[in-house]
Amino acid sequence: MTDRTTTQPPGKVPLVLAGIALIIAIVAPLLVWTYAKTDPTLWGIPFFFWYQFLLVLVSVALTSVAYRLVLGHERRRRAAAGLPSGGDGA
Repeated sequence: MTDRTTTQPPGKVPLVLAGIALIIAIVAPLLVWTYAKTDPTLWGIPFFFWYQFLLVLVSVALTSVAYRLVLGHERRRRAAAGLPSGGDGA
């Protein structure tokens, strides 16, 4: 037996959720049939253009969520292994 107490490593759920978020961000722009049209317009801007802009914002949000999930998972994994948190980018 060791004197060092360790906690359980984190589960894979955050990584799976991050993967799902990234898959959505990648696949949504590839579904051209969903936005290859001009109607409805928004303030005179055809659907294609404002939908593409919306996809950029959604992709940024999903990528940010995935990053935060993976970063938190890595911190918990390092803490469970007794390693420093790596907050300095190392």
